[in-house]
Parts: sequence; C-alpha cells; structure tokens
Amino acid sequence: MTVSEKSLANAIRALSMDAVQAANSGHPGMPMGMADVATVLFKDYLKFDPKAPKWADRDRFVLSAGHGSMLIYSLLHLTGYARPTMEDIANFRQLGSPCAGHPENFELAGVEATTGPLGSGLATAVGMAIAERHLNAQFGDELVDHRTWVLAGDGCLMEGVNHEAIGLAGHLNLGRLIVLWDDNKITIDGAVDLSSSEDVRARYAATGWHVVSCDGHDVADVRRAIDEALADPRPSLVACATKIGYGAPNKAGTSGVHGSALGEAEVAAAREFLGWSAEPFVIPEDIAAAWKAIGAKGGDARAAWADRLGSNAHKAEFERRMAGELPAGFSLDAYIDTLIANPQKVATRRASELALGAINDLLPETLGGSADLTGSNNTKTKSTGPLTKDDYSGRYVYYGIREFGMACAMNGMALHGGVIPYGGTFLVFSDYMRGGIRLAALQQIRAIHVLTHDSIGLGEDGPTHQPVEHVMSLRMIPNLDVYRPADIVETAECWELALKDADGPSVLALTRQNLPQLRTEKAGENLSARGAYRLKAATAERKVVLVATGSEVEIAVATAALLEEQGIGADVVSMPSWAHFDAQPQAYKDDLLPHHVLRCSIEAGTTFGWERYVGIAGLRFGIDTFGASAPADVLYDHFGLTAAKIAPRIVAALD
Repeated sequence: MTVSEKSLANAIRALSMDAVQAANSGHPGMPMGMADVATVLFKDYLKFDPKAPKWADRDRFVLSAGHGSMLIYSLLHLTGYARPTMEDIANFRQLGSPCAGHPENFELAGVEATTGPLGSGLATAVGMAIAERHLNAQFGDELVDHRTWVLAGDGCLMEGVNHEAIGLAGHLNLGRLIVLWDDNKITIDGAVDLSSSEDVRARYAATGWHVVSCDGHDVADVRRAIDEALADPRPSLVACATKIGYGAPNKAGTSGVHGSALGEAEVAAAREFLGWSAEPFVIPEDIAAAWKAIGAKGGDARAAWADRLGSNAHKAEFERRMAGELPAGFSLDAYIDTLIANPQKVATRRASELALGAINDLLPETLGGSADLTGSNNTKTKSTGPLTKDDYSGRYVYYGIREFGMACAMNGMALHGGVIPYGGTFLVFSDYMRGGIRLAALQQIRAIHVLTHDSIGLGEDGPTHQPVEHVMSLRMIPNLDVYRPADIVETAECWELALKDADGPSVLALTRQNLPQLRTEKAGENLSARGAYRLKAATAERKVVLVATGSEVEIAVATAALLEEQGIGADVVSMPSWAHFDAQPQAYKDDLLPHHVLRCSIEAGTTFGWERYVGIAGLRFGIDTFGASAPADVLYDHFGLTAAKIAPRIVAALD
C-alpha cells in the first residue's frame, strides 16, 4: 500500500511537536507548517544521498529559518542519515545531543550551514549558488550541476541582509537558487502586518527574481510552483501560503505556536486532528520505510556521478579543491625572498595586493571581491577577472555596498567547497558584517576578510571611518584569527597563515599609510606564525619591552632607539596575532615578555585588553576616544603616538 504524502509530512509534524514538548523548549510552528512543502522537496526534487552526505554534486538545502530546526532533524533522521538517531531527537536541545536549538553544521552531516540569525542562511545560500556556478564554469556539467534550495520565513525576508543577498543573486542571475518562503504571516509578536506592509513579491521581482505562489498544504500545487521555478532561468522565490503550526487545532495560525511547546493537551489534540496514533518518537513501519526509500533514491545519481569523476581528466584537481587542500608544497617563501632582496616602503593594503598577486597565480581556487572598495582595499589582481552573469569563471565578485551580504556569501562559498573566498572593505565597516564573521568562526570555515584603513592613520575621513575598538572587538570572537601585520613581509606571512588555516576565518587589518619594511633579513621560518617575536633586542641592559602591532611597530622601533640613547635597554616585540601568540609554549611567552621589566603596548586603538600582556603596572599607549579629521601624522602626534611623546612617559615610569 502506498504511503500518502500527507502521512509522510505528518511524521515530520509528530517528531517536531514531540521533541519540542519533551524539551519544553523550541519552535514547533514552522516545521509543522512547512512539512508538506519539505516532503515534496525531499521526495521529488532534492538531489542527495544520506550514505554520502559530502557528495560534491549534491543539492544544498539551507534552513534559513533555523529556529525551525526540528524540520531538518526530522528529515535527516527519516531519510536515513546516520545521525540524528531517534535518541538524539528525543534529547532535542539537551547537552550532548547534536540536535541543538538551531542547526549547527559541525554537529550533523546534512546540515549545510549553521543558521538561526534570520536572513543569514539565505545570504549564505547565495554564496553557495555562486560557488556552484563558478565551479561549473571551471569543471563543467559532468562534475558540477546542482541546485541550492532555501527554506526561509517571514523574518528572514524582513532582515536587511536579505535585501543585500537577493540584490546580488538577481544581478548575477543565479538561476539555480530557489527560495521556498514559508508565507505564514506570523512573527513572534503576532501578525506580520503589525510591523510590515511591503509587497515582498514585488521586491523580489524588482531585483530580477522569478516569483511564483502556491498553497503550501496542497502538494500538487507545491509541485506546480517548483516546476515553474525550475523552468525559469532566474533565481526563484516560491511563496508557500501555510498555516503555522498546522495540525494543532487550537493554536495553529497564531504566534503562540511559533516558539513554545504546544502543551500536552494540544499535542494530544494534534494527534487526533492528524490521525496520528503512534507513540511519541515512534514512526510507523510503513511510513519509516517510505521515507528511507526516498533517501535511497539518490544513490544511483551519486554512483553515476562517481563514474564520471573517475574518468574525468580533472579528477585530482577537483578532489583537491573540494577537500579544501592547498597544492602540495604551497608556500610563499620564494615570494618573501624577493621582498627581502628588494625592500620597499608600502602600505600594508598594497602589500596585501602584492601578496595576492603571487597567491592568485598559485591558487586557482581563490575567489576575491570587495564591497565597492576595490581600489582602496587592493583586492583585485591581474589574474582575477570579474565574475558576472555572463561569465561565472571570473574570480572576482563586485559585491556592491553589501558588507553583511558579502560576509555571508563568503561563508556560503567556503561551506560549498572548492573555493577559498576573500573579500575587502574598510575595517570600520566590520560592524556591518560582524554577524557573518561570527558565523564563519562558529562554523570553522576558511573565509578571509581584508579590512583596510585600520586606524587613525587613514587621516582626513575622520572618526566615522577611523577604527578604534574594532580590532580588539574582533579579537574577542572565538576561532577568528586577527592579523595586524607591521610591514610587507609580515603581510605575506599572515596571508600564508590565513590560507593554510582551513578550520577558521581570518581578518587582515591593513593600513592606508605607507610603512617601512622592518624585516630585511631572511628568517628561515614564518615568524608571524608565533604570533609575536622579538624584532629588535635591547643593546643596553634590558629594562623595557615594547609590544606593538601593525603601523605602530615602526613607532616602537623609534621609541626603543630614543630609550637606548639614554642607556635604557628596550626590546621591540612585533605581535601580529594574539591568538597565535597565546598558543605558544609558556617558556616562549615568558622569554618574550618577562615579568621583571616594564612592559608597554603601542597600538592605535583602544588600550582595553592589553593589560593581559603588559600587566596592570605596564603602560598602554593607544586611543580610548574617537578619532578626528586631520592628516595622519598630525593625528598620531595629537594622540601621543609618536616616539617623542612615548619615550618620556616610559622614562618617567622607570624613575
């Protein structure tokens, strides 16, 4: 006997309401409302194989409305993924269960992206769709030919990042991107019309999307709408009219079912309404078997793809790139040798551009871009032509003024695999994209942020554009490597470190102003990998250690020279990366920053946090106010960040 699609969908509803009820916490409304749409998608359209969850040519499904996590957990379990098990689901939202409150890609295979902050999943999916088209242009339909599907809610479509993401997707004509909109007209506060009266369909259409509507509880109508979306060459929004909490007879269609357990009485009533007699966390055998058969369907497609891969001339390169591995022996040593042989004074943003020139020639997988600041961020090189709707093989994305959208798209590219994304903007605008950077760190993915104009050194643009707290606030994000190199050599070293770290994102904080090359001798190792190192040793008896980053390292060197003239020995320590230094053996850290001398930090930003290295008794030179509009050298003098003003304060402290 054939199992009806309504019964298949009711399995999702039952698991969702039972798991939320057991946890007495969660969001049953969306999974219950979108169960019919999800059933049609997984049964008839989505290309996947639970036995090979990392299959490179699988479709990507992103649950942008991550609060409805029980939808994806139910689908993964029912279609035959190894996890979540039924025990995992029964322990929804409990410590140790991979079924977290919001889906986390590092917990479960089949969860393509960590979502929860509304809108970010959709914006991430745009990056996945870009990566798919880019790799298709490079490797062809034989190896890369899949779609990206998104399930998004009203909240996702309200968020500002949604506007950024759909504008970019429409501009690039990402026709393999399909968004299934849970159009239930409910938010936490109540009806959507409490806060919004815009025409969402018209907004999508205005950005170049195809838009179609359907009854989200009529499986035939859902199929019709998806078929229309597949037939259209543009990205598509499928507006699925649903009732939130469908099946709960007293709470469906209300905000009360959005983010709270139904309650035992309503769960019982829902069982009766749906005709679901099975006990909690039990799926009838016929329904379970039907779902497993749906999951098994992708095996043949995957096997056929594997055969094509096996005979493809680009097999090794494709597998290397999808595995996220750099070419054997990748190193910037040869490039750094040329810098040592020919010292030059350049801004570190220009140093980054020069490094990228070498990197992009060595690594065909890099995919760069900038949020409308290409000429200022220096992120484009001769080997990175533009990626456009007419040529997806390009290696440079013009993101426009979409910083948050850029960060999320980069996350999607990295999650898709096969590319290493980097993108640029001014450091001060990291505020716009912080949510995307944080999600990259949480998901442990390689996305590289080139953040230039990193201090008052940018000069006349003034305090709106001058970062003060930004570097320190980024250092606070777990698993984010923040590099602030002091010269052209350190910049190359930091780029190498960022590229070799496949398990986390990086920030390169770079200057607008020119900096002298402080490293002029071959080191034999990547000194920046230590996080901090002794750039200059004291000549007289050491009484001071000056620790600096970026553009302030040259100030530390000049300060040390003034102190040495007075018989005060001063080490200069360059510290391009706090995180790398913190990971060093204690003996190394103690040798570099001994406790019996005066330790001083110099950084053109907030002094907050530097006490961890210089101690309470140490001196911290920086800026704890907003900046000002003036030429850079005037500002450095005004804020006391010159050797002439720092040295006397150190002498006074020693006295």
